[in-house]
Order: sequence, then structure tokens, then C-alpha cells
Amino acid sequence: MLIARAPLRISFAGGGTDLEAYYSHFGGAVVSATINKYFYVFLSRTIDDMVQISSSDFRTFERLEADAEESGDGDLAYLKSILGEFGVARGLSVFTASEVPPGTGLGSSSTVAVALVKALATLCQRRASKQDIAELASYIEIVKERRPIGLQDQFAASFGGLNWIEFRSEGTTVTPIQLSLELRDQLERSLMLFYTGASRNAATILESQKRSSGDQNSLVTSSLHGIKGDAFAMREALEEGRLHEVGGILHRSWQRKKQLADGVSNDRLDQLYEVALAAGAAGGKIAGAGGGGFLLLYCDPSKQEYVTRALSRHGLRRLAFHLDDGGAQVLVNSVPHVPGLSYPEGKWIGTGVAYA
Repeated sequence: MLIARAPLRISFAGGGTDLEAYYSHFGGAVVSATINKYFYVFLSRTIDDMVQISSSDFRTFERLEADAEESGDGDLAYLKSILGEFGVARGLSVFTASEVPPGTGLGSSSTVAVALVKALATLCQRRASKQDIAELASYIEIVKERRPIGLQDQFAASFGGLNWIEFRSEGTTVTPIQLSLELRDQLERSLMLFYTGASRNAATILESQKRSSGDQNSLVTSSLHGIKGDAFAMREALEEGRLHEVGGILHRSWQRKKQLADGVSNDRLDQLYEVALAAGAAGGKIAGAGGGGFLLLYCDPSKQEYVTRALSRHGLRRLAFHLDDGGAQVLVNSVPHVPGLSYPEGKWIGTGVAYA
């Protein structure tokens, strides 16, 4: 058995500027942090030459004939694509499971890609760097599978921690944001996550945003410029210990984010957010691309009980969490040799999004 995991993430500011349609023209930047909620991958040898892929989140599995042609359909398509990149054609069972529901804005699809790439690289006895893992996962999702997504989730999951991530045509860089233990504890205790109960298809929202974000004169591009500015402001506030500004920056950036595409918010989400503010939250946003999932709030600990009660009356559930620094990791490794497995050399050029 080989067990690997990668952490999910919360994005404080800059989301959307990690799409190539934007950063290739203007450069992008994100402030994000990983949390102690994980996507797990379990690998084991099968008793025959079949490949079996199972997902607890999608409640499905597929059993593939040895050397069968890769299929691009279904919920497990991108997992099969990753296995194909590593030459897995027989003798392996893959099981994936997440601590939170999929499609809820915490980067789960990219996180499982990172966890599986990390697991398979380990089986190849390759000491792949965090940068390598993030880039290969990005290549498979964005280039090979043509998903209309950005880069922040792969890099956040691979590196772990509280980071400043910059996106440019020539490469993606990750710089840790250093906080004292006291500031880190204060930040962690002031963050809240509530599950709105509504998942969404981020690809639909991001595809709409992608079509407009390369036009310098569009409302979307103007909003993204502001969102990138919010990322710089968030980084400065954190590094200089001005945590009282975090809620306001989240609020300002959320108003801009709602200009990016139809479906980012709706009447119910707007109402829930107003309920949170009225109960004492300083600011917040819907995590990820928007449209539902988790509501991230910054709130003084003395007011959190009021916020929790107010939102619970509307059916929201609070998710307890801590910040995580570990990134993608292998927890257990005792899998014997897998036939045909090889590390996919030369699939990227070290630029963040890799090109074959």
C-alpha cells in the first residue's frame, strides 16, 4: 500500500489572475494558504493485470483491461490521464477520497491530481521537487485535459503553507509569507469556513471569465487588475502584522470578483454574506470560483459565536480547520514493483504550465 495526501487550500486574494489568459499579458499573483483538510490517494497492487480506479467522492469506479485505450469520458477521466502519463497500464488499484465534498471551492480537483502525481513519482523512485509535482499536475489538467482552470491550486497543494504565488509567462514562483507564531495563531483563530450546501461547476464560471480576461478594455480585466492589487495589499497586511485589514481586503476583493462572470454569486449567497456581516464578520468571500461551496470569513473570535448562530439558522455548517504547512506528502509506501511504470520526462519546460 502507498498512501499519499495533499492539502486543500483557501485563497485570500488574487484568484482569477492565475488564468493564463490574464497572467500571460499582465502577470498574476495570489495569496493562499493550505489547511488540514486533505485529498488522499491509496495505491496497491491488484491480483491480476487490471487497473482499477475508485472514487469515494464521485461514488464510482472503473476497471480497465490491461493496455486498454485511454478514455476521456466520465468523472475519472483525469485520473486515467495521469496514470497514462506514468505508463500505468496494468496491475494497480487507485482509490481516492477527500475530507470535503468536491466542487466546493477549496481546490479539490487539482489537489487530487497533485496527490496522485506525488504518489506515482514516488513509485518511480523519483525525488521530484514540489515545483516538479505542481508543474506536471498543471500540464495534465490544463494542457492535456484542456480544463479552463488556473495554476494556484496545483502549486498551493504541492508546496503547502501560507504563500505568495506569482504567475508569469516565463514561470510560476512560490514565496512563503513568514509570520510570527503569535500572528499566525491570531490569523488562524480569526478565519471561519461555512458550507453553503451548494456545490458548483467551476469550469463553467472560469470558461466565461477566460473568454474576457485577455481583453484589456473589458470589465473582467479591470476587475482582475483590482483583484491583483488586493493580493499585494493582503501580502503587505500579513507581513506587517496589520491583521485588522484582512477582513476589509477580503470584502473589497469579493465585490470585484462578482464582476468576473455570471454565476459567481446569487441572491442566496449575497443574503448569507450580509447575514454574516450583520452578525459581526469583518469581511469574506465565497471560496474558489464562486457559485456556492464554502463561505470564507474573517471575524474577531469574540464575535464568532454570533456569526455561527446566525448562519446556522440559515442551514450553514461550520468547518473547523487549522493551517497546514506540509504540502503533498507520502505517508506510507510498501508497494512492490508495478510493470511499465515510468516517470514522464520532458513533459514541461519548467514554466508553471508545461507544454509537451
